[in-house]
Amino acid sequence: MRTTKILLGTRNPGKIEEAKSILQVNSPDLEILTREEVTFAEVEEDGCSYVENSLKKAKEISQETGFSVLSDDSGLEVLALDGAPGVHSSRFSGPDADDESNIRLLLKKLDGRDDRGARFVTVATLYTNSGKRFRTRGMLEGKITTTPRGDSGFGYDPVFVPDGFKKTLAQLGKEKKNEISHRRKALEKMRKIVVKVFN
Repeated sequence: MRTTKILLGTRNPGKIEEAKSILQVNSPDLEILTREEVTFAEVEEDGCSYVENSLKKAKEISQETGFSVLSDDSGLEVLALDGAPGVHSSRFSGPDADDESNIRLLLKKLDGRDDRGARFVTVATLYTNSGKRFRTRGMLEGKITTTPRGDSGFGYDPVFVPDGFKKTLAQLGKEKKNEISHRRKALEKMRKIVVKVFN
């Protein structure tokens, strides 16, 4: 059985853990590499869309390392903020942003607002070492809470309640989050593509 090696084009430990758990299910012939096994330079996410950012990361890291690279760009879109923070989700509160400062700014902007509908969006791109590219998308609808709740997950998880649930993603825990997440939806579609492309 031939082993397929794919490098994850991210430095985010939360994304790495989530992606590996989703991609490697029932895939013994798929080896997921990370920045711990293959070093690569950081790619500036200066695109205007999730598609541009995910492709840029995957392509540049693949060309640097020689591996097929899977990268994604994700964001939180809040209806009352006209889709913000969107592609700027990770640096919403500035160049030195972290999860806490981003959440504080989001809740401040929504203070007193009744419409708290939001959705997480992920666009995943696979750029192969032969130059082929494949793209998938996943979404998770929900709403923003008034205060952070829970200590699991990362990013905006403590303030996002998925439709059909009463707990935030940070309260639901990693296992349940991985069952319903926007990233899971994108990566499950991508896993099917990987099987077709490399087998």
